[in-house]
Amino acid sequence: MTTALHERTAGPARAAGARRTGRRRRRGRPVALFLAPFLIPFAAFYLAPIGYTLYQSLFRMHRSGLGLTAPTQVFVGLANYATALGDADFRGSLLRVLLIGLVQVPLMLLFALGLALLLDAKSTLFKRVFRLAFFLPYALPGVVGAIMWSYLVAPGLSPITTAAHHLGLHLNLTSDAMLAPTIGNMLTWGWTGYNMLIIYSALQAIPAELSEAATMDGCSAWGIAWRIKVPLVRPALVLTTVFSIIGTAQLYNEPAILHNVAPNLSSTYTPIYAAYDAVNADNFNAAATESVILALLAFVLSFGFLKLVQRKGAAL
Repeated sequence: MTTALHERTAGPARAAGARRTGRRRRRGRPVALFLAPFLIPFAAFYLAPIGYTLYQSLFRMHRSGLGLTAPTQVFVGLANYATALGDADFRGSLLRVLLIGLVQVPLMLLFALGLALLLDAKSTLFKRVFRLAFFLPYALPGVVGAIMWSYLVAPGLSPITTAAHHLGLHLNLTSDAMLAPTIGNMLTWGWTGYNMLIIYSALQAIPAELSEAATMDGCSAWGIAWRIKVPLVRPALVLTTVFSIIGTAQLYNEPAILHNVAPNLSSTYTPIYAAYDAVNADNFNAAATESVILALLAFVLSFGFLKLVQRKGAAL
């Protein structure tokens, strides 16, 4: 009796569940069709290369015997990662971009914030001209800017070192001690205008009534900038910092071009440069491994910075 009653109640319940499942599937089809133009290229051009790079990092080319036969690809697990992290040159490249970023990124964003505040000030004249002038270095292709700076710092050609020599200073902008400051200066010159525009756009979204009310209360222009404008553009500052962290981790153009006038700059000066050097040596598995390590480093730094900002925001 109980079994028959259970079967009579379970049958309609299963039918109702099947109908609900069918309705959900029918509702999901239009959503999938709308998302397909994004998901298909995203999977093909973003997820697939990442997956293939991870796959290649787990293998190594092996030659048997005397090396006369064609090499075969063998699975080595995490051995490539141990080899890369055990390489002093690659570890030095990771540390080098960290140190450059710790100094260059805050200075660049400070300059960008200052320029954005100057452009946003009511007393600033010729705003369009200055905005274009500040943004122009970013508008130039990165390689072109690096080539220009390589002539400006090359020994025997640099007008900077010539002027310093007339002042009694022996300056070599391509020496081992000056390579990092030189590259940091090139990055600051090229990216300050880009970050300035992001911050300036955020400043333009601040209601003018806030500044007017602060002025009526006797607040100075500096006080308005520090107490009102800077806190309100905090999301833009966070965004530019994350972009700058990722960009510094991917540093390649500047050292690769600068190597032509600074032979002392090694081919493993930055992680991307080291990975490219591995590609030139036909060691694609090592290049994939170093690329994965660099991507993980950029992710950890960016995510760690975001979590730090969120904790400070919650504490406030």
